Amino acid sequence: MICRKLFAQPRASAVAAAVAVLLFSHAPRVSAQQQPSPGQAPPPIEAASDPQSHADSAIRPSESGGVDGDADARQSKRILWIFPNYRAVSAGTQLPVLSVREKFWLATQDSFDYSSFISAGMLAGVSEANKSYPEFGQGGKGYGRYYWHAVADQAVGNYMTEAIVPAVTHEDPRYYTLGRGGFFKRTGYAVSRLLVTRTDSGHRTINISEIVGNGAGAGISDAYYPSRERTWTKTGQKWLTQIALDGGFNILKEFWPDINHTIFHGKY
Repeated sequence: MICRKLFAQPRASAVAAAVAVLLFSHAPRVSAQQQPSPGQAPPPIEAASDPQSHADSAIRPSESGGVDGDADARQSKRILWIFPNYRAVSAGTQLPVLSVREKFWLATQDSFDYSSFISAGMLAGVSEANKSYPEFGQGGKGYGRYYWHAVADQAVGNYMTEAIVPAVTHEDPRYYTLGRGGFFKRTGYAVSRLLVTRTDSGHRTINISEIVGNGAGAGISDAYYPSRERTWTKTGQKWLTQIALDGGFNILKEFWPDINHTIFHGKY
C-alpha cells in the first residue's frame, strides 16, 4: 500500500497465461519396449503411493510464494526489485491462516520496508514543490515535515487495513491472485477485491478491512495535519483516494506474474 497522495495507474499488460498440463506429464506411460512378450511374466507392479501426498505436493507453496511446478505464475516478494509484494498470493496456492501476530508483521513489513522510505521521500518532494500544505513551509525544514507526514500516512493506513481491522473482523488481508481468464475478467476480479475478501476460515465476506480501515486511517491522519485540512470533504477525499490506489495496485498484483514472465523473463 503506497502513500495515499500518490495515485498510481499501473499499465497491466494482458498476457494469456500458458496452461501447464501437469497431470498429463505425470500420467503413467507404457512404451512398446516395456510391453511383455508372449510367455514372459509381466513386470511387478509398484505399490501405489498415498494419493493424499500427491495432492499435498500439488498445492504446497514454494518459498517464493508460488505453487511447485508452476514457476511462471508465481508472485515475487517485490515488484521490479523495489516495491513490496508480501500480501500477494500466487494463483492456486493454499496457505495457512494468518495469526494476529503475523498480520501485524505483514503491516510492519509494508510500512517499514526500505522502499517505503524511498516513496515517502519522493512524495514529500512533490508535495513540497506543489506547496500542498503551505503551513509546512519550504526548504529543509519544510521537506522534513512533508516527509514524516508521508511516512505516518503510510504506516497508519497499513496497520489499519492489514492488522488492526483484520484482527477484529477475522479477515485475511492478503490478495489472492486469480491468474486465469481474460484481461477484463481478471481486472474485474482485482477491483472487486476492494469489496470482497476472505475470512480466516476461507469464506467470502465484505471487505471491512479495506473500507473501514482506510476510512479510519484517513480520520486518524486528521490529528496530525493542519486544522484547515480537517474537514469532512478533505477526509473523504483521502479515504476514496486510498481505496482507488489499492484498486490500482490490486490490478498490478494480478498481472505482475505475467508481466514479469513475458517482459522481464522472470528476472524479478
